[in-house]
Amino acid sequence: VQLQASGGGSVQTGGSLRLSCEASGRTISSYAMGWFRQAPGKERAFVAALSWRGGSTYYRNSVEGRFTISRDDARNAIYLQMNSLQPEDTAVYYCAAAKPFRASEYRKEYEYDYWGQGTLVTVSS
Repeated sequence: VQLQASGGGSVQTGGSLRLSCEASGRTISSYAMGWFRQAPGKERAFVAALSWRGGSTYYRNSVEGRFTISRDDARNAIYLQMNSLQPEDTAVYYCAAAKPFRASEYRKEYEYDYWGQGTLVTVSS
């Protein structure tokens, strides 16, 4: 599976962005999918995930209610809608995919087998 993340950019506080992650090589409809981010000088951290069972979503506390992860099986892609962006959301955002029927700790990096290249989000105050 190859993952291509896009949609990053620069916005002001309170703005919105929509990140996309397009997959190729395999259909990802049964994969668990996640978004992680790495802020300058910090380790990569979990942001949001979709279970491979399809019905559950997971978010880190600081983005709950502001970010929405979704999947479009027809486009073989996932998205991250980010609203009310804050300067602390500034980071490189990575999408990731976990092989079907296996992952359970969706917040953990080690569950994911494939990673995209990252897209930079900058939020200015």
